Amino acid sequence: MSSTDRNRVIIAGAGPVGLVAALLLGRRNIPFLLLEAEEQLAEDLRASTFHPPTLDLLDDQGIAAPLIAMGLISPTWQIRMHETGERAVFDLAAIAADTRHPYRLQCEQSKLCRLLLDQVLAEARGEVRMGARVEAIAQHADSVTVTFREKGESISVAGRYLIGADGSRSVARRGLGFVFEGKTYPETTILGTTRFPFEEHLPGLSNVNYVWKAKGTFSLLRLPDLWRCSLYPDEGESIEDGLRPESIQRKLQAIVPRDTDYEVLETRAYRIHMRIVDSYRAGRVLLAGDAAHVNSPSGGMGMNGGIHDAFELVDTLAQVWHGTDDAILDRYTRRRRPVAEAEILGQSDRNRARMQERDIARRREMLADLRRIADDPVACREHLLKSSMIAGLRQAATIA
Repeated sequence: MSSTDRNRVIIAGAGPVGLVAALLLGRRNIPFLLLEAEEQLAEDLRASTFHPPTLDLLDDQGIAAPLIAMGLISPTWQIRMHETGERAVFDLAAIAADTRHPYRLQCEQSKLCRLLLDQVLAEARGEVRMGARVEAIAQHADSVTVTFREKGESISVAGRYLIGADGSRSVARRGLGFVFEGKTYPETTILGTTRFPFEEHLPGLSNVNYVWKAKGTFSLLRLPDLWRCSLYPDEGESIEDGLRPESIQRKLQAIVPRDTDYEVLETRAYRIHMRIVDSYRAGRVLLAGDAAHVNSPSGGMGMNGGIHDAFELVDTLAQVWHGTDDAILDRYTRRRRPVAEAEILGQSDRNRARMQERDIARRREMLADLRRIADDPVACREHLLKSSMIAGLRQAATIA
C-alpha cells in the first residue's frame, strides 16, 4: 500500500460506529481503509439495546432483519419498585406511526459488528486491517497521515479524511487535542450475567427494567439466552469486594431468593462518565461515537447515538467527495453535538439521577408522574419520541 495513495477515507476503530461508516462509505463508492487495533472483533458484553430509529436506519441498508433475527423484540420497558412490584410500563406501540420498528431490540452489539464486517468484506469496496493499532496522526493541507503498528512494524498511510471511531480512549481525539470535558460519576456499575429466568419470578417484568430497591437500584435487561444485571457495590463496599463471587451472589439473591447459587456467566465493573468534545471536527479529522461523547448507559443511548453519528457523517462526507465545499463538514458538528449534549448525555444523566434517588417519598412522586405519562396516549408518545431518540434525529435534520 502506498503512503501517497490519498484518495480514501481512513477509519480508526472497528466497533459498530466504524463498521457502519465503512459500509456506508463503500456503498457511496468512497474508498476507505478501516484500521482496528485488535486482531478480532470484540466479543465481550457491551451495549445491547437498539432503539427504533437505529433499526430504521439499519433496515435501509438491509442489516436490521438479520440483526432482529438474532435478538429479542421488546415492545415495552419499565421502571418499577422492587419490593411492591409497582411499575410504570411504556409501550412503544404509541410510536407505531413514527417508526417501522416500534420496539427496542435486545441484542449484543458484537452481533451487529459481525454482520457489518461480513458485509463490508463481502462487498470489498475498501480495505480492512485488523491488528493495526493507530499510534499517530498528522494533518496536511490536502490530506491526513495515520501511523499505525501492525505485527511489530510501523506503517504510515495517507487519506483525504480520518474518521475517529476508536472509542472513549480515542487516539484520534487525543492526538489532535480535542477538548473532552465533563465528569465522572461517583458510583461504579457491576455487570453480571446469568441464565436465571427472572421473568418467571417477577410478575409483569418487561425485557428492559430499571428498578428501585430499598437503599439502592439495579437494572435487568434480557437478551435471547441470558439476563444482564447491572448492580452496585453496597454502601461502604469497595469495588474489589463488590466483584467477589459471594458479593455478586448476595446481590442476585436479594432480587430473587433461591436455595442454590446463581450461575454467573460474566462479571465486570466499569466507571460511568459524561463527556463531550467541543467540536466533532478538527480539519480533516472527524470524530464519531464514544470518541466524541460518552454518557451514562441508563436508557441505552450511547451506541445508538454513535451509529446515528456515522450515518450523518458519511452523508456529509459523500457530499464533499462529490464536489460540495468541505465547509459543510462543520454542519456535522452543528447537527450532532446539540443532540448528543441534550438528548443523549442530558437524558441519560436524568435517567441515572432518577434511579440513584434514595428518598422513598420522592421515588413515589416520580413513579406516579411516570405512570401518568405512560397512561396518557399523547404524553406517552411525546415521552417515547424523546427516549427512543426519534425526536433528536428529527431536530438534527432541521439544522442547516
